[in-house]
Amino acid sequence: MSTANPLPLWQPDPQRIAQAQITKFQSWAAEHHGAPALGGYPTLHRWSVDELEAFWKAVTQWFDVRFTSPYARVLGDRSMPGAEWFPGATLNYAEHALRAAATRADEPALLHVDETHEPCPVTWTELRRQVGALAAELRALGVRPGDRVSGYLPNIPQAVVALLATAAVGAVWTSCAPDFGARSVLDRFQQVEPVVLFTVDGYRYGGKEHDRRDVVTELRRELPTLRAVVHIPLLGTEAPEGALEWSDLTSADVDPVFEPVPFDHPLWVLYSSGTTGLPKAIVQSQGGILVEHLKQLGLHCDLGPGDRFFWYTSTGWMMWNFLVSGLLTGTTVILYDGSPGYPDTGAQWRIAERTGATLFGTSAAYVMACRKAEVHPSRDFDLSTVRCVATTGSPLPPDGFRWLHDEVREDLWIASVSGGTDVCSCFAGAVPTLPVHIGELQAPCLGTDLQSWDPNGTPLIDEVGELVVTNPMPSMPIHFWNDPDGSRYHDSYFAVYPGVWRHGDWITLTSRGSVIIHGRSDSTLNRQGVRMGSADIYEAVERLPEIKESLVIGVEQPDGGYWMPLFVQLAPGAVLDDALLDRIKRTIREQLSPRHVPDEVIQVPGIPHTLTGKRIEVPVKRLLQGTPLDKAVNPGSVDDLDLLRFYEELARKRA
Repeated sequence: MSTANPLPLWQPDPQRIAQAQITKFQSWAAEHHGAPALGGYPTLHRWSVDELEAFWKAVTQWFDVRFTSPYARVLGDRSMPGAEWFPGATLNYAEHALRAAATRADEPALLHVDETHEPCPVTWTELRRQVGALAAELRALGVRPGDRVSGYLPNIPQAVVALLATAAVGAVWTSCAPDFGARSVLDRFQQVEPVVLFTVDGYRYGGKEHDRRDVVTELRRELPTLRAVVHIPLLGTEAPEGALEWSDLTSADVDPVFEPVPFDHPLWVLYSSGTTGLPKAIVQSQGGILVEHLKQLGLHCDLGPGDRFFWYTSTGWMMWNFLVSGLLTGTTVILYDGSPGYPDTGAQWRIAERTGATLFGTSAAYVMACRKAEVHPSRDFDLSTVRCVATTGSPLPPDGFRWLHDEVREDLWIASVSGGTDVCSCFAGAVPTLPVHIGELQAPCLGTDLQSWDPNGTPLIDEVGELVVTNPMPSMPIHFWNDPDGSRYHDSYFAVYPGVWRHGDWITLTSRGSVIIHGRSDSTLNRQGVRMGSADIYEAVERLPEIKESLVIGVEQPDGGYWMPLFVQLAPGAVLDDALLDRIKRTIREQLSPRHVPDEVIQVPGIPHTLTGKRIEVPVKRLLQGTPLDKAVNPGSVDDLDLLRFYEELARKRA
C-alpha cells in the first residue's frame, strides 16, 4: 500500500512552504512552547498529540483567542467521553467571527451567489450591524443563553446573520435546509424545542421556485415551544399571520453585545443521519468549535484575510457551519444557494471564477460528475485565483485526483479531507506543506491522534482498520440533546474500544504518513457527502399499503460512484409496476428530499433480520460489495439465512 504511489502528484515548492501559516506557526511554537523547530509537519503533528495542552495553548495564543475570563488550565480532564477543555474560561464565538470588521470594514465578509451566478457582497461593517440589530431583537423577544433558535433556511446571508446573532446572545443555533420535508425537520427540531424559528417562504433550485409555506405552517403547528417566527420573503410573499418580518428585526444600527459564556457552553446542535431511529442531536461548544476551526481553517486550509472561501453545501450539513467559520480567520466566505449543476455541470467552476475563490470546496461526487460530463474547467473558466481544490463527503477516487490535476492545473493543491458531523471538523486531510499522492489524504490533522486499529485494538500501518482517535478533540460533542445519562453518546463512539473514539470508517494509515479512506464500516448512508438515515426512508416507504417491508443500502463503488438501491418486499397481491415505482419515489422525494430517492427499487422475497428482529443492513452491504456469505454474516444471528442468498446472487450478477 505504501509503495503504490511512490511519486507524488503534486509537491509544494519551497516558497509556498515558507509562506504557509503552518510553517510560521511551527517556528513560533518552537520558540514559545517547545515544539520541534525542524522536521516539518511530521514532527509538529507528533508534538501536537504528545503535548496536547501545550499545542492547544499555542493555538489560542497564535490566533489571539480573547478570553473574557481566564482559564485555570488547558485540559481539566482528558478522559473520553467527558474531556474538560479550558475550565474557567469564558468567551464568545460570534465576537471572534466579526473581529475583521475593525480592520476590513468595507471589504466583503460574505459574497452571496444564486443561480444567476452574480456575486452580491455583504461588507464586514454591514454584517456586524445586522448581527447587532438581530441580537438585540432576540434579547427583546426573551431569548436567553441556552435557549434554542432554529433556522429552516437555504445558504443565504440571513442564515449567517441568524447564527451569529444567536451565538452573540449565548443561545444555541440549529438549522435544516428547506429541501427537507416537514417530518425530517420535526424529527430534529422537536428534540431541541426551539423558541424562535427563522424561515423562508421557499427557495430556488434548478431554475425553479419551490414554495415551502405549507411546510412552514406544519412546523409552526408542531413546535409548541416557539415564541416567534421570523419570515424571510425569498420568493417575495407576504409574512404569514403572526410572523415577524426579517427586515424589521435587522434595520437598526446597533453594535453587537457579546455574551461571555463558558468555554463548553453549547454553540449549535447538528444531527446525525438517524440510521437506527431519531437523528442524534449532537451538541458542540462555543470554545471547542472556535479553537478547532481556527486550527483547521487557519493552519490546515491556510486561510486568512485576502482569501475567498467557497464550499458547496447546504444549511443541513456540517460543512455549512464549517464554511461560516471561515469568518474567524478574516476570510471572505462565499455562499452559494442553488443547484450544484445548474444551468450546466460546470456551474461551480463558474462561481469560482466570478468570486475569485482561493479555496474551492466541493464533493468528490461533483468532481466525478464533471469528469464524466467532460467538463474542462481551466479551458472554459479563469481559475487563476484557485490555490486549492478540497473535496469531502466521500473519498475522492484516484481518477478524480488525476482529472483535477489535468483539467484544473498541474500546480494545484488537491486536498481530499475526511471528518464528521460528530466533530464538525476533519480528522485527516489538508496540509499545505506536504505532497499529494493519488487517492490519499495528506496526513492526520494537528492535535488529532488518528490511528487504524484491528478488532483487538492493535494499531495497523499499511493495513485496513477502524478509524479511531485516541485523544480528545475540543470539538467532540459536549453531549447529545435528550441523553441525560450520556448512554447514547457513549454507545455511538466508545462502546467498541473503551475510552477511544471509534468513528465508523475503514482507513489505512500508510507508512509515508498519509491516510486512505475506504468508506463506512457501518450501514450509514452517505450520498453526495451528506449522511442520511435509513430509518427516515423506511418510515416514508412503508406507509404505502403495497409495501410490507423495505431495506435501503448505500454501496461505495470501485470507480468512486455510489449505488443506493431500495429493496422492497411487497404486500400480498401487490405488483411493482411503473405506477408503484413512481409513487415510491415521489413519496420519498416529498416527505424527505430528492437526495433520499434510491437509484433502483428492487423487489425481494423478504427482508433478513437478526434474531431480535432488527433489519440486517451491514451484512447485506458487505454482500453487495462482493464479500462471501460466510464472511459477511454470522449465520447463527440471522432469522432466515436463505434470504441473504438473494443479495449474494445479485452481487454476483452485477459484478
